[in-house]
Amino acid sequence: MNQQADSGWRNAFDAMKANYSLTDDAIGVFAINLRFNLDDTQSIASEAITGGGDDKKCDVLYVDKERQVAVIAQCYISKNSKAAAPANKASDLNTALTWLLSTDIEKLPDGLKGRADELRAAINAGEVKQFYIWYVHNLPRSKNVQNELEAVEGTARSALKSYPLGPEINIFAEEICDAQLDRLYMQAERTVIVTDEIVTNVPDAIEINSSDWTSLVTTVKGSWLRELYTQYKTDLFSANLRGYLGSRESDSNINNGIKKTAQEQPHNFYVYNNGITALVLDYELGRRGKSGRKLKITGISIVNGAQTTGSIANLPENPTPDLQVSIRFVKAKKDTIISNVVRFNNSQNKLQAADFRSTDQIQDRLRTEFDSIPDAEYEGGRRGGASDTIKRSKFTIPSYTVGQSLAAFHGDPVTAYDKKSELWTSEKNYRQIFTDRTTARHIIFCYSLLSAINNRKIALSQKQKNDPATLTAIEKNSLSFLNKKGSSYLLCHVISQCMETIISKPIPNRFDLYFTKNISPATAEGYWSPIVEMMLSLSNQLDNSFSRNRISNESVAKTVPNFVGVVASISSLQSELFGKFASHTRLGH
Repeated sequence: MNQQADSGWRNAFDAMKANYSLTDDAIGVFAINLRFNLDDTQSIASEAITGGGDDKKCDVLYVDKERQVAVIAQCYISKNSKAAAPANKASDLNTALTWLLSTDIEKLPDGLKGRADELRAAINAGEVKQFYIWYVHNLPRSKNVQNELEAVEGTARSALKSYPLGPEINIFAEEICDAQLDRLYMQAERTVIVTDEIVTNVPDAIEINSSDWTSLVTTVKGSWLRELYTQYKTDLFSANLRGYLGSRESDSNINNGIKKTAQEQPHNFYVYNNGITALVLDYELGRRGKSGRKLKITGISIVNGAQTTGSIANLPENPTPDLQVSIRFVKAKKDTIISNVVRFNNSQNKLQAADFRSTDQIQDRLRTEFDSIPDAEYEGGRRGGASDTIKRSKFTIPSYTVGQSLAAFHGDPVTAYDKKSELWTSEKNYRQIFTDRTTARHIIFCYSLLSAINNRKIALSQKQKNDPATLTAIEKNSLSFLNKKGSSYLLCHVISQCMETIISKPIPNRFDLYFTKNISPATAEGYWSPIVEMMLSLSNQLDNSFSRNRISNESVAKTVPNFVGVVASISSLQSELFGKFASHTRLGH
């Protein structure tokens, strides 16, 4: 990495690479984590980093149907200080887009088939609203790269026109350079990036006070918002995950509607528009006068109203004086209040599925049980802000991944892979995996298995990228299997189905499985690793579990019993391996 002045993001990135044994391509995952406030680095790295020498110029592909975003990234790390990143790597994104969006699926390399199919299916289902095309690197921004990315955006727009819902997708081709990574990191560390003193006049204001916060409700001129946006750009929305999404000439596009109202009916804008909520570090309201009241604010981040602000700022002419926008300035004394202001005011940053269960009695009990588990911190559905994500201990066990590991282990790998939110929002799904018999030690049993599988995939991917010639035939087959979408959860499921063979005893209830000693997830993963490698050597027996390189309920149901039979038939050959694992395992309630 280049040796510029020390930067917080670099330290955080290096720590992430070390914690999860990742290569430089992980800078794309690092940027995704910061931008979208994600917390499960291992799972995202396993799913998103393409790996291999035949990745068709796509280093990272991330699809998040819950947030309705897709990210395609080309990644580059310079070991030396340079004026700019090579522009040809930005142009490589044209190649990536063509393969992922337009080329016949069957012509894609095996490692990309499932990923491309997932992306296309999400686009067709309307599950992608924002399409990000990133060139992520650790050097300064350059004009040449920007020119290439403009062409890339055109390629994406043309390719998406072939999809029925493609024209409605917002496209962002962006250079995520050193300065942008620094900004994203700063945003994660500090909710309000713009810290200047800003003065304006308001007609009047109402102040509301609480022990933990104060709020000022008033109106501001549209021209003032336009000036703020012109000066601070996207930094103005540092606490708003959506930012400004642009506008299209479409009646269904809300931003175009905002612009139309601002231009044609500015005197009615106040009553037609929901207004703005902004976090400030401080504010000072002057005395009443003939021209209203002087308002001085220190620092600002618009947490609700980015679309209103961006639309007004992008009007062809400065808005007329009668365009007034309602606004609420909020000053909070506690970080928890600030986090909740951001959470509840930002429609895109809505309550995530796991939040709905954070006060559930089972989650309360599990959090208490985890206090006695070594090197493990379980949040039980609770989430913090982006600051918590980047500062989170490497021992944190993400709630979503816990749910996915339990679902896969207990018989539903397809939901674990494709509908992870439903594990928390669906009462039926939730109660099937979080029961009175679900214990912290059983969670360690399941979570460490999924973690061992994901880490094996990461290791094989990086070995292939570093020197493909060093991969054995079995390793190539294992990686081919793991590159298929949902394979990690499928493997977790089939190993669960083989547990009676592995421990040589009947299992009336799989929720009663746990390790004999109260061990950390890392130690537990070590117990699972030999089992995972052995099962991967038989992964060709699971080929029929995939349709277009993705798992489906019907194909899994047909294939798994045969796999379990194969493992049972060779159990005598694996007696030493199985016996050693069984010695670490306990079955009891």
